[in-house]
Amino acid sequence: MNFSQLQEQLRLELLRRIERGVLTGTLLARQTGFQQSHISNFLHRKRLLSVHALDRVLSAQMLSVHDLLPAGGQYPRRSQASGLEDLEFDSVPLVSQSAAIHEPHIRPQAILDEVRIPAGILDHLRTRRAISRRDWQRFVAIRVSPLQAEAMHPILQPHSVLIIDRHYNSLTPYQPGQHNVYAVRSDNALQLRFVGFEANRLILRPYRFEFPVELIELQLDEMPSDRLMGRVCLSVAEL
Repeated sequence: MNFSQLQEQLRLELLRRIERGVLTGTLLARQTGFQQSHISNFLHRKRLLSVHALDRVLSAQMLSVHDLLPAGGQYPRRSQASGLEDLEFDSVPLVSQSAAIHEPHIRPQAILDEVRIPAGILDHLRTRRAISRRDWQRFVAIRVSPLQAEAMHPILQPHSVLIIDRHYNSLTPYQPGQHNVYAVRSDNALQLRFVGFEANRLILRPYRFEFPVELIELQLDEMPSDRLMGRVCLSVAEL
């Protein structure tokens, strides 16, 4: 399944929900913050969604990439007539959170599993990396614990798998007006939060208001980018 096929599967699922009366274009526009015309154009095949917009629609409808795969989770093969028999997916190593923090290049023995996603989804993501991250392996996947997900629910789901872009450790929003979710190094653990910076402190903000804002005081030789292990760029189903 390539990126265009993934979008078509999403479009069909949204139309099924509209037909069943559990969704409307107006409601989806309100959930995602998009103009209703934007949603309508997608539903009528007049435009495709960006990776960021696709992720917002998936989150709004509590869907994952896995939900859109054919029955059995098998990816379609390319036509044999084309001479290409490889499956159309990219693999991202699923690693421990410690490996995501400390290993610039993921050792084979550190790989817990492979997360397969439709080919092309990650190809167009922009980078904003510190020079120190230039040689780091870019994408890794981690599993979210229930405790980590609690403060960011429903943006993050317990036991979900997150793709972390370790070449995006800038505080600049990926999309204007939208908050990035970061994997942040706090001691030797990861926090998953919105992040700000003020008075030499990283400000870790939860999605849910009942959880406290946390502060990380940077050392004299630290930059914010040293603590930002990467931007959460994709959430996929539990393996």
